[in-house]
Amino acid sequence: MKRVTARIYGIVQNVGFRNFVRKHAKELGLTGWVKNNLDGTVEAVFEGNENTISEIIEKCKKGPLLAVVDKIEVREEEPKKEFEEFHIFK
Repeated sequence: MKRVTARIYGIVQNVGFRNFVRKHAKELGLTGWVKNNLDGTVEAVFEGNENTISEIIEKCKKGPLLAVVDKIEVREEEPKKEFEEFHIFK
C-alpha cells in the first residue's frame, strides 16, 4: 500500500480534470480524492499499490483533451487507509 499527494499545475481547471482523475482512479482501484485549489492547481491524494499509483500519475501528466499540464509535484506519505472510494471535493 502506498499513498501520494499530487499537485498538478497548468491549465487544469474548467477542462474536466477532476472527472478525468476520478474516472481513471476508480478504474485502477485507487482510493482518495481530487479537488481544485484557489491558486489554479488541482490536488489529489491517491492510495493503492505502487504500480497503479504510477499509472495514474502518468495519466495526470497528459490529462483530459483540453488540459495543458506544466508540471506535477508528487509527495509520498504514510498510507492511512482512510478512504473507501475515490471522491471529488468541490
